[in-house]
Amino acid sequence: MRTPFIAVILFASLFGQGPARADEASFRACLEDIQKQASRRGMSNRVVKEVVPALRYQPRVIELDRRQPEFTQTFAEYLKARVTPFRIARGRVLYRELRPFLDQVSSQYGVDGRYLVALWGMETNFGGYTGKMPVLDSLATLACDRRRSNYFTGELLTALSLVDRDSLSPPAMKGSWAGAMGHTQFMPSTYRRYAVDGDGDGRVDLWSSERDALASAANFLDGLGWRTGETWGYEVSLPEDFSYDRTGPGNQRPVSAWRDTGVRLADGRPLPDGKPDGKKEAAILVPSGHAGPAFLVFSNFDIIRRWNNSQWYALSVGHLADRIAGGGPLRRAPPQTPALSRDEVTELQRRLNERGFDAGSPDGIIGRQTRNALQGYQRSRGLVADGFPDVETLAALGIRER
Repeated sequence: MRTPFIAVILFASLFGQGPARADEASFRACLEDIQKQASRRGMSNRVVKEVVPALRYQPRVIELDRRQPEFTQTFAEYLKARVTPFRIARGRVLYRELRPFLDQVSSQYGVDGRYLVALWGMETNFGGYTGKMPVLDSLATLACDRRRSNYFTGELLTALSLVDRDSLSPPAMKGSWAGAMGHTQFMPSTYRRYAVDGDGDGRVDLWSSERDALASAANFLDGLGWRTGETWGYEVSLPEDFSYDRTGPGNQRPVSAWRDTGVRLADGRPLPDGKPDGKKEAAILVPSGHAGPAFLVFSNFDIIRRWNNSQWYALSVGHLADRIAGGGPLRRAPPQTPALSRDEVTELQRRLNERGFDAGSPDGIIGRQTRNALQGYQRSRGLVADGFPDVETLAALGIRER
């Protein structure tokens, strides 16, 4: 009976690690190509012959890159996890302590300091956690993976150039699994283009210098097109007869047009009609559907989205910035609705398609096409057509009971 057992062990030792060994072998071959590219770009012998060969494959990075959550998060959960009492309180303290420096940065780059502190809080909890993954290893692992090889190869080569340019120590370059670095989690390409010396010591250090990180964040936002003196947006109230077909980032109108339809600030006051916001175009977002808060957002909201392409992220940054500057909580909190599982979203899309409302290929992700299909279905059933999968809509589709 011992022979089969030993055979199983030998089989596992020889073949059970086959994929890992194949990954390692392809990784080493990939690094040889990285070396050639680094050499062609004129990088130092230290980088080409010492740093690159020392890079290590990180299976955990691929695991995190492929990981998909079982349940989709609600806006209420997302906002609660990010605009926390700690971040509000700590952000206010830091905003007050750093105010002279932040005002100086604002005068140079045109970005109000409250947004810089809010982004700092969102990205690393004000430097409390900047990541522990070896950045160069992470970037190399992703560069040598087929899924997004071109993008991460570019980021890796840029990071290697920074090792040369700024005399960075590779072991000290720790960050996120995707290669984001420092207090404000800059990717290497952003670091190279926008990182600046904010504390005046003659060098750039986004890991140890809060002022370097904050000034660099301001430089980045300015470079993206930040509009000086303008807000990101407001929480607003919508009239009862509001048509939700008008919501979404692609439906911008002048503030005066929104005011004419009965849209008001959340506290009941009329929308501003003076400069700079009154004459600007804005969009209305309802991240939790008609039962939740509504927001009127301006171009600076879109700039925050270029930092992180998520409406919820930009809304959280804007609201956190307002709270840090002394503002109060939302007048209308997002409803605490149960999260949908990815399987439920997939079934939702399938049933919409069956009923003639094109939700696209069922993939378990609610995007613009799914929301448009939901609006069409809701309209056909006499429901509020906000494109949000609320309890009534899910019950009508047979996904969940009321």
